[in-house]
Amino acid sequence: MKKLIFNFILIGSCAFANAQEVGLQLYSLRNQFKQNVPNTLGLIHEWGISKIEGGDTYGMSKESFKELLAENDLDVVSVGASFEDLESDVTTVISNAKAFGAKYVMCAWVPHDANKWDLEETQHATEVFNKAGKILNQNGLTLAYHPHGYEFRPYKNGTLFDYMADNAMDFKFELDVFWAQHGGEDPLALMKKYPKKFVLLHLKDMEKGIKGNDTGHEEDDTNVVLGTGQIDIAGVVAEAKKLGIEYMFIEDESSNVVSQVPLSLEYLDQLD
Repeated sequence: MKKLIFNFILIGSCAFANAQEVGLQLYSLRNQFKQNVPNTLGLIHEWGISKIEGGDTYGMSKESFKELLAENDLDVVSVGASFEDLESDVTTVISNAKAFGAKYVMCAWVPHDANKWDLEETQHATEVFNKAGKILNQNGLTLAYHPHGYEFRPYKNGTLFDYMADNAMDFKFELDVFWAQHGGEDPLALMKKYPKKFVLLHLKDMEKGIKGNDTGHEEDDTNVVLGTGQIDIAGVVAEAKKLGIEYMFIEDESSNVVSQVPLSLEYLDQLD
């Protein structure tokens, strides 16, 4: 008989109970980490968040950084890796993930010349991710590629992302709902189209009125409090529950991140 495990995240005096957990992508606090690493990790703890996506130590030794993580009850469940390392130094990627006790390795960008992204780049990236993903799988890790928008350019009857998803044999995807919509896709429709391909989520809302493009670039302050922008965050979260996506990371790249994240947590807490 299988157990359904519910995780609880305390938000003030409330609890967000679900079969998934809401965590934080540490890039959200990149500027705060430059000022004070211990205080920044303490802030995450104060927000009631226990699961994080990271991989960097912000100038500290790995041992000292991990001690701070333990002090603040922070669990690194996903670490970032560069495309270059996945292609040519996967051993280092595995070592870093294992050192943090992570379950997932995510790659958020494939280098390409200027704004050139076509089938050639897509095929090369897919080959690299399959090769690295197979090795990671053998070491108990799951590789998840994080599309950034340029992958949603037209190809045949769909997009270049469709090619990548159809040929992803040994890796999965982390869906950033902001970048999917910015690139011209419907994040919720993507989840329904590929129910077994997405294993992680980045929850990020887009300011109303912003028109996307296929470059993978946008002003940071177009990130707004979840539920106040143009993305169907409620629909995405409901679908994530249905699909059993384990971790949903808030990523807020704006200069207002410190004030916005608690409001985003409150929004998520009131969803059914």
